[in-house]
Amino acid sequence: MADGGTRRAFIGSFTAAGGPGVVMAAVDAGDGSLAVLGGVDDVPDPSYLALAPDGATLYAVSETADGAVAAYRVTGDAPEPLGKPVPVGSGPTHLSVHDGHLLTADYGSGGVSVVPLRPDGTPEGAASGMLQHTGSGPHTPRQQGPHAHQVQPDPSGRWAVSVDLGTDSVRVCTLTDGRLELHREIALRPGSGPRHLAFHPDGDRAYVVNELSPTVTVCRWDAAEGTLKPLTETPVLPGAPDGDAYPSGIVVSPDGRFVWTAVRGEDVLCVFDVDGEDLRLVATVPCDGHWPRALTEAGGFLYVANERSGDVTWFRLDPDTGLPHRAGSLRVPAASCVVVG
Repeated sequence: MADGGTRRAFIGSFTAAGGPGVVMAAVDAGDGSLAVLGGVDDVPDPSYLALAPDGATLYAVSETADGAVAAYRVTGDAPEPLGKPVPVGSGPTHLSVHDGHLLTADYGSGGVSVVPLRPDGTPEGAASGMLQHTGSGPHTPRQQGPHAHQVQPDPSGRWAVSVDLGTDSVRVCTLTDGRLELHREIALRPGSGPRHLAFHPDGDRAYVVNELSPTVTVCRWDAAEGTLKPLTETPVLPGAPDGDAYPSGIVVSPDGRFVWTAVRGEDVLCVFDVDGEDLRLVATVPCDGHWPRALTEAGGFLYVANERSGDVTWFRLDPDTGLPHRAGSLRVPAASCVVVG
């Protein structure tokens, strides 16, 4: 949190589609509403954002063919750029902070880049390494080669976990001296197209939302060994969609009782009950927009970035059922991501 406990939301957008860049908004703790404070448009297509652990520095990928990451100080009412963007791989779609480094999932070039951070949270100025993924899948043309879509640390902080849509796999890596080393690659169902992974707060399970087939793969996670074991695969929709469904984000509730996903092709949010090592789909709810690209939970509210309708919608979450109830929306053209801190 910034400025004495005030919660802030940070919204990324696609500038090539008319988005404003990175937007900072105040969050009302009572009703979840967002009020724009300021923004910055210094880099093209800041499609995904991540906060430093202390909440004082914001990082953004520039999802372009060249690919870069940018850093901002967020102690005021608008993001303040810190130095020049640092080049990474092509088409980065996700980033996270891990052990004093930025990790980016580079969809276009199919790997993960590592950017060292100084003690004050600013990038040192160049990537220290890149782990290139290899492989392909049966779904053409989406799986002709690797497409890293997400990378994040596991809850124990020991491992970096990357999800690759092009190779139908999840990679578990160690970070040593600014370089990633592959520890284990876990195969998921061929053609599933894994997009994002979310860990259960207990740290013993992980949920992978698949983009090329509208499902969630439930996995057992062993942090001691760095192993991920697929267990079950659950549809995100009650029936077969007429066309491609394009699931996108996935979130686990802080108490571990519910899982939410967004499905772009159907413009819905899907609600699951967590039952041990199983998921049970209990409802689908309209996202109140078009093409829900990402979602996040904060303070009992679910925030959804609707890219094509150009807005961020928030929903009050029922603590007993996990069902989201629409509470409001904010106009943000080409919205792609929301983080709250």
